[in-house]
Parts: sequence; structure tokens; C-alpha cells
Amino acid sequence: MRPGWNRRSTSCIWPGRNKEERDDGRTRTKAALRRGRLLPAETYIAAGRVSINGETAQLGQRADPERDDIRLDGHPLGEKAAPVYLLLNKPRGYVTTLSDEKGRKTVADLVADCGVRVYPVGRLDLDSEGLLLLTNDGALMQHLLHPRHQVDKTYHVTVFGDIRDAAVRLAAVTDLEGEPICPAQVSLLHQSGRKAVLEVTIHQGKNRQIRRMCAQCGWKVQRLRRVREHTLELGNLPVGAWRHLTEGEVAALREA
Repeated sequence: MRPGWNRRSTSCIWPGRNKEERDDGRTRTKAALRRGRLLPAETYIAAGRVSINGETAQLGQRADPERDDIRLDGHPLGEKAAPVYLLLNKPRGYVTTLSDEKGRKTVADLVADCGVRVYPVGRLDLDSEGLLLLTNDGALMQHLLHPRHQVDKTYHVTVFGDIRDAAVRLAAVTDLEGEPICPAQVSLLHQSGRKAVLEVTIHQGKNRQIRRMCAQCGWKVQRLRRVREHTLELGNLPVGAWRHLTEGEVAALREA
């Protein structure tokens, strides 16, 4: 294994936290303010003096002081952990959450040894694999997920069925159960018999979008692997391993 690559640890990533925090890693904004010894929290929030990631906070809104930029009168609330940016090669069989009520394995298990609490940027479903970003930088996460930035994500998809003109047919899918979608960029990588490997680039990221597109074409998806996000490449990172992003990679993501 190359230097800087880490295999998963089975230790709990957030020992000692209460159930509410373990479930989604977030606390109510007023609780975060209490941690900063600012009372009464409701008064600050109701007066519009508190912001979360640049937007005015609302009573009952959830926030995480380690991930979100929480400010009172424009000043940062407390100390934040140093930003961490990870690239994980997610295996099949892991859910892209921090905890799972069904007891399934999560991506948090795979990065438990990174030293800080990090959050997945977007999702890969249980049976999908490949490139997954995790970070504690709430501002960058919000930037990458906002629809107006249209960050490209590229997948290699193995399909089985009637694959005649496969690339053309998949690129022609512009509607999912009545919901319009932007056309994907599709190219054929390999074809043999009734099986094809396609490279598919999308930026919308609707729920199970590529699988649903393939279903419309009458294909069974045998493998779905994300290999690229914006300028970031999965490369030959082993399955289940993670690495830190370089400064150049982070800078490129900020410009997405």
C-alpha cells in the first residue's frame, strides 16, 4: 500500500457523543451557541444575529460547530477543527451515511482512522462504488452540491441487455418518470455480446439517476463505479482505501 493510503478501522468514529449527534452529526443551533457560552441562544437567533454558512439562522435549525461556519454578529463561534479533505474508494455494500439504523456498514467505518469527523459530499448508493469525497469543510461541501455549479461526475457503468447503439440511446434519455433531466455525456468503452461498459458523465445527481436511465433502456446494471468528480480522479486507489487530497486538488474543487 502506498504511503498516505489507509485501510478502514472498525473503531467507532465518535465515541461519547449522544444519540442525536451520532445520528446525523448535527445539533440544534442554540445548542451550538450554548457550547460557546452564549446565552440565551434563542434571543440571538430570533434577532437575526446568528448566521450559518452565510445565511441567517432560524430557530430549531440544525448545525454542526465542527463543520458549519456559525457566526454571531459576523464573528466566528468558537474554534473549528482544521479542514480535512479525503478521497475514498468506496466499496459495494457500504451506505453513504455516518450511521445506519439497520446496522449496515457505513463509509464512516472506512475513514474512522483519519483522526477527525468528516462528512460525505453527495452519495453513492449501497451497490455503487468508487470515488467519494469526505470533508469537514461545510462551505466547500455546499459549493460542490449546489445545482448552479453543475459539477461533473463521471461513472463507468457495466450493463447487460440489448446494447445496440447503447451510447446513443442512453444519451437520449431526458426524462425520469416525468421529471426532466439534462442529457448525459456517454461514450462506449467496451462491448462484448450483450454486455457493454459505458462512460457516463452527469452533473445533476438525481436519486439513482444512472440506474434509472439504464432501466429505461431495458438494461440491467451489473456494476456502477464513479471514477471522476470535476478534476479529481480515482486513479488506482485500492478499494476501501482513502487518501488526503493535495492542496492543488482542493484548490481546483473550489473553482468548480
